[in-house]
Amino acid sequence: MADLTPDLLTLLKSVDTPTVCNAIEVIEGKRGFDRFTRGTLMASDPAGVLVGQTRTARISALAPSPEAPEKVRARRMDYYRHMADGDGPRIAVVEDIDGAAAIGAFWGEVNTTVHKGLGLAGALTNGLMRDLGDMAPDFPVLAGSVGPSHGFVHVTEVAVPVTVFGLTVAPGDWIHADRHGAVVIPDGYLASLAAAIGKLHASEAIVLDAARAPDFDFARFEAAWVAFEAART
Repeated sequence: MADLTPDLLTLLKSVDTPTVCNAIEVIEGKRGFDRFTRGTLMASDPAGVLVGQTRTARISALAPSPEAPEKVRARRMDYYRHMADGDGPRIAVVEDIDGAAAIGAFWGEVNTTVHKGLGLAGALTNGLMRDLGDMAPDFPVLAGSVGPSHGFVHVTEVAVPVTVFGLTVAPGDWIHADRHGAVVIPDGYLASLAAAIGKLHASEAIVLDAARAPDFDFARFEAAWVAFEAART
């Protein structure tokens, strides 16, 4: 985690995920970066920003686990052990294998409080959340939907690659996520993100500053856009 300095973490938490997605294209020098979620997520905190390394698992809730109770309990403890492992910011990424039929809210008052206590910074799931007024503060959850019940929720796999909203995430991946969705930050890109974000903001300012000026008109727009296209990725 040497590349994630306190200053970089502060910067990444101050920008939205579209900015990070664009900054990755600045690093690559081209468009086409596609390691991001598809579709619309629900955010427990519209202002919440998640930055960290992933801890992954799969769950199901439509029916009780067919396994012996002691095996189910042991895997759940393995899950929390995996979540707690490591230093620095961590994000839980949990795939609900019930998909569109999912009914069980894994994320509510208890689990957000426990995960926050274990040092995690938030959660990303295609599954459900509940207890919207009682979730742990400063623990953003990005979910597929909201529901009242936990169903028969149980952990099926721990520390495996998972897919949520079309994005495949491996344990230990770096992600940035907010109400827009999530992106995986490719290996080796962290150290370059601050400069890329600075370059992105500078290029966007060419058009934004012109558009906000009181004398803005088409001629000024056209000149600004030519300069913007020369500066952007």
